[in-house]
Amino acid sequence: MTAQAYLERYKQLTSIEDIKNNLIEELLQRVTELEDAYQQERLDHERETRFNRDIQLHEMELMDQISRIKTIMDREPFIVVLLDGGGIIFKDEYLQQGEQGGQNAAKKLHSALQDYVSGNFPTINSPKVITKMYVNVKGLSDLCVRGGVTTEPSLIEDFVRGFNASYPLFDLVDIGPGKESAHDKIGEAFRLNLYNCHCHQIFLGCSQDSAYAQILEDTLADRDLIGRVSLIEGLPFASDLDLIKTSYRVTKISDLFRDTKISVWAPWKAAVASKPRALLTPSPVQHVTLSRTSTNTTTTSNSVPISTSSTNTPNSGEFQVVRSKSSVPPPPKIVERNKYGQRVDRLDFKTIPRER
Repeated sequence: MTAQAYLERYKQLTSIEDIKNNLIEELLQRVTELEDAYQQERLDHERETRFNRDIQLHEMELMDQISRIKTIMDREPFIVVLLDGGGIIFKDEYLQQGEQGGQNAAKKLHSALQDYVSGNFPTINSPKVITKMYVNVKGLSDLCVRGGVTTEPSLIEDFVRGFNASYPLFDLVDIGPGKESAHDKIGEAFRLNLYNCHCHQIFLGCSQDSAYAQILEDTLADRDLIGRVSLIEGLPFASDLDLIKTSYRVTKISDLFRDTKISVWAPWKAAVASKPRALLTPSPVQHVTLSRTSTNTTTTSNSVPISTSSTNTPNSGEFQVVRSKSSVPPPPKIVERNKYGQRVDRLDFKTIPRER
């Protein structure tokens, strides 16, 4: 074999060796890339594992926190009762009993609300009942006297005292004669408790004031809040409230609250209707009087003639009927009374002789 042939064979082996070396280099490069990718994947996996573990721990903490918050939210549940005395008026038999009537009315209201809640909201366990009733006590007293409910205005004050003393969370508040006071206070209390998580239901006993219609219309904008409000109807609702009440629960406590207004009578009619006739002081009655007259009637400085002589003067010794100058008899005198219904007589102190 010649040298040229060996040279050719050497070149072939060198070429094959180069191909082998290139293959080894490519394999080593590929291994390096795979190792880098593996390390990256391993790091990502470890990071995701830690993240998932942290998420699970955080989720457990949140669930525990939610459970604690729910326990706090379910603690001390209560319902709020807001009553406007202009439209919610207790029946006569409660007002006439004074302090005892106030206690009986409060117990009846508390019992009726507990029964209503247990029947319609079974998930609320033993809620406290917070009652705020706003009344013009002086106006109610006068109305009851003029309407014949009672002749003793002090009975209404006794009723208020008995109502407030019945339960720690029952308040009958005297708002005075202001017309806007009741719905202003009720409106603020309504909005304050509407978003309170401890307040599970608001009972609104409103009058015929249009301000309550606006409050209820604003609540209709949030459908989730409608179920938190119930209406108590005493006197019939006004037309604007009557249209809105279909969107809310409505209840009546007919054996506790009036469904008609108190009819106003004259003061003397109220006294006659409320007290037995034997207990009333009769008004003075004008009687026809008889006097002895003569044609020659003389008077002194201390005497006043009762009648005047006429053209047909009766004989001396006859009795003459003395009639009033006016053909229409005067109205009966009104007997003045104090706020307790007791008779009050006016005295002219100038005519009382002084002791010397």
